Formats: sequence, C-alpha cells, structure tokens
Amino acid sequence: MDHWIVAPVVLPAFLAPLIVLWMRFDLRSQRVFSVAGMTALVALAIALAVSASTNGPEVYRLGNWEAPFGIVLVLDRLSALMLLLTSVLGLAVVLYSIGSGWDKRGWHFHSLMQFQMMGINGAFLTGDAFNLFVFFEVLLIASYGLMIHSGGEARLKAGVQYVVYNLAGSTLFLFALGTIYSVTGTLNMADLAQKVAVMPASETGLLRVGAGLLMLVFAVKAALVPFQFWLPATYTNAPGPVAALFAIMTKVGVYAIVRIYTLVFPAGGTIGWLAQEVLLPAAAISLIIGMIGVLGARDMGRTVAYSVIGSVGTMMLAFAQFTEGATGAGLYYMVHSTLAAAALFLIVDLVRERRGAAGLAITPVPPIRNAGLIAGMFFAGAIAMAGMPPLSGFIGKLMILDATRGQWWLWGVVLVTSLIAIVGFGRAGSTVFWKAHAAAGDQPEPTRDASSPGLAFTATGGLIAGLVALTVFAGPTTAWLNATAQQLYTPSAYIDAVMVGAYERAWAATSGHEDSHANEPAEGHPPAEDHGTDAPAEPASGY
Repeated sequence: MDHWIVAPVVLPAFLAPLIVLWMRFDLRSQRVFSVAGMTALVALAIALAVSASTNGPEVYRLGNWEAPFGIVLVLDRLSALMLLLTSVLGLAVVLYSIGSGWDKRGWHFHSLMQFQMMGINGAFLTGDAFNLFVFFEVLLIASYGLMIHSGGEARLKAGVQYVVYNLAGSTLFLFALGTIYSVTGTLNMADLAQKVAVMPASETGLLRVGAGLLMLVFAVKAALVPFQFWLPATYTNAPGPVAALFAIMTKVGVYAIVRIYTLVFPAGGTIGWLAQEVLLPAAAISLIIGMIGVLGARDMGRTVAYSVIGSVGTMMLAFAQFTEGATGAGLYYMVHSTLAAAALFLIVDLVRERRGAAGLAITPVPPIRNAGLIAGMFFAGAIAMAGMPPLSGFIGKLMILDATRGQWWLWGVVLVTSLIAIVGFGRAGSTVFWKAHAAAGDQPEPTRDASSPGLAFTATGGLIAGLVALTVFAGPTTAWLNATAQQLYTPSAYIDAVMVGAYERAWAATSGHEDSHANEPAEGHPPAEDHGTDAPAEPASGY
C-alpha cells in the first residue's frame, strides 16, 4: 500500500485544475467529476484504514529521499481515521451542494472543494512539521474562496476576519518552526521526537518557546479559548455546505495537538508539561463558553457554531489527560462531533432556504415546506450534539467521564454544560418549528429554488445515519479507536517506520558496507526501542 498513501493528496490535486481548465463552463461535468473524485477518496480511505489496521505505520518517501532529509507521508491508524472522516464528509457536502444548488451560485465551487480536500488530507498524512504548515496554507487558501462563495456583504466581512485571523496564526506557525529548527536542525516529526528526547533540560529554553508557539497556532486552528472569536461569525455566514465542511477544519488543529504532543513533546518529557498545564483549563473554558453561547444565540446558525466550540472543549478535556483510555474516548467524541456538527449546519441551511426574509432568526414564522422532516432531523442532530441518549454523543460523553474518574470538577463541567446545551437547542427548535403553527400569515417564500431537494435531504440524512451507525457499532468502533490511542502512546513503531532508511545507511557506513548494502535491510539493525537513546543530540547536517 506504500504508493497508495500519496493518492488522497494527488487525486484532488489533479482534479482541481482539470475542473477549472477543462470544465469551467460545464457545470454538469464538474458535478460528475467532483462526485466521482469524492467517491474514489472514500474508497481509498477505507482501503488505507484497513491497511493501517493490519500493517502498522507505513511511509511514502517523496522522490525516494530518506528521512530526515526528504519529505515523508506517514499512514498510521490516526491519519487513516482522519482521512476516512474527511472523505465521507466531503462526499456528503458535494452531494448536498448539488442538490441544494449552492454549487451554481458562484464560480469554481467544485475545484475549490478539491483543493480543500488536498490540503486537509495532506495535513493528516504529512510526517514533516514544515509540510504541515504548507498543507495548512493550501487548505486555508481554498477555504477563503469557499467562505465567500456567492458573495454578500456579511459573508465578505466575516471572510476578511477569517483571513486576517488565520494569517496571524500562519505567521506564528513560521516563527515556531524557525525556533524549533534553530535548536534541533530538523523538522521531521520522527527525527524531532528522537532529538527532543535526548536533549538536556538545561538546553531546552528555545525549544520551550517553539513548543509554546505551536500550541498557540493549533489553538487558533481548533478555536480553543481564547482564540475562538473568529468561529461564530465565520461559520454562521459561510454557505451551508461550506460550514458543514468546516466542521472538519477545527479537527485539523485538534489532530495537530494530539500528534505533536504525543510524538514530539510527550507528556512525560521535559516539555510535555506545557500541554497538560495549558490544555485542560482552556478546554474547560471553551466548553463553558460554547454551551452558554448555544443558550444565548439569537439565530440557529450561531447556535450550531457555538456548539462546535463546546464540542472542541469537550474532546480536548479528554485529550488533555494524555492517557490511552481518555484519548480513545476523545477520538470517539471527535468522530461524533464532526458528523453531528456537519449535519446540523446542513439542516440549518435547509431552514434558511425556506424561511425567506426571516432567515435563521429564532422567531416564529408560519410553517415552512417540509417542516416535519426538517424538524425531525434537527431534533436528532440536537440531541446528538447535546449528548442526550440514545445517540453517539451520550456514549462519547460517558466514555470521557469514565476515563476521567476522580476529577469531579470536570464531571460537573461536562454535566452542567450538557444541560445548558439541551435548554439552548430546545429553545431554538421549539421556537422555529413548534411555535410556527401558531404564527399568523402565509407560508414564507423560498429564498432560492433548489436543483434537487431530494438529494440535499439524502446527503443530510446520510450524516445522521452515520451518527446512528456510530451508536449501533459503538463496541467495535471503540475497540479500534482504543487501539489507535495505544499506537499513539507507543511511538517507537512510527519512528522506526520513518527513520528505517537512515538507520540502515548509518549501520552500513559504520560496518564498511555502505556501497553494497545501503539499500538493503541491514542484518543486526538496532531494535526500535533503542533508537531514541542512540540518536545524536546535535542537528543533522544537510537538512
């Protein structure tokens, strides 16, 4: 499967310019190729997830350059999980955009979607911190175009805020990478893990600065307090399918935190304390602010947007424990919250398109078309996001509470904020759907005509069906995610897979057989658990 690892990046990178150059004025062809590409990504993600489950970490070396000198893509269970989640969400968003007609309300929707998928998939696969920055920029550039798709003053204003905020985060990212490189001489994550592990505590001052800057950058991407201000306006004003896709964007920041602070700066190391001390209070405050925002929001878009902030806080309460059990629970909740948030954004868009001038304001208007079906879908999405039984949100929160037994203040925060979320979603749903039957007047005129409403409802229902499946198959899913957490906390396999070529060359050079055995597995190759102690502390020359 080595060569297939690069396919989730190459496929959308090929389709995006093809759609722009060849199908620019042919919307039907754009739709066909976009759906075909997304379907292929789902199939690829499933195959890669199966491979990651059976074979352990696998590496694709771009240009056949060995680490740490070349760029590597690494497939392990965590990256495979994120690829699968992203591809499923991307397919649902494309189908919804076609069914609702959003893709014909502006230029280049499908090509921007492909570039977005390329950036997100690359961020999840890369084994190099600088290329994580590169893929961040690719996905952000695409998201800028998607954010202002079809125009509008409010959307443009929110888009400018989104751009400025993320440019500031990107600048901090470069400062962080420069600081870390100046100390270690490498940005390959596996190589960094080795060098940081053997670095004397007295020499880690600059490294601590770099690690702190990285934490700030990833907190911006994940919308953790105090960097959550950009999210409500951005998600509320974005086109409905784009806001649904953005449900995975905050998870890119969460993924980066989990990856970097379990591999490079683990909790037991000299710098790992930073993540533990900072993440837990930030997560708790994010959860509180998010759920209070759900209660106080005056329109349905902001209700869902604030619930995203709350869900990020919930999963980070688990990840901030830096234990296998809590991380497994956090991964389950991350999958759940992504599907739930995306479904709610699509449902909110269905409401907006049918309420005319009233838009998403939480005020009663006469019943809209398909009110019963939309109300039922909103009810399912709301109880999932609030963490009520029987859907996956309830199971996810139970798992987090079980993994944090003894931290009673954390239990209190989770339970009280869940009650606040129930009240907030209940207020929004009852006002928009139930009180509509008592409102006088004619049924609102639709804002725009949808191309195929049935397809839009199918895509939305598919995400809700994903929540049901996550609930029904919670047992095997949890077992798989716990194995993923176990792999994260035993990083020797990841390091060995990435650095094996460098070890073989070093062994061949020291034994005098570099020419004849440089490209063959070296007999007597040192075991994976010894790699961290044998790695040199000084920067590797030539990187």
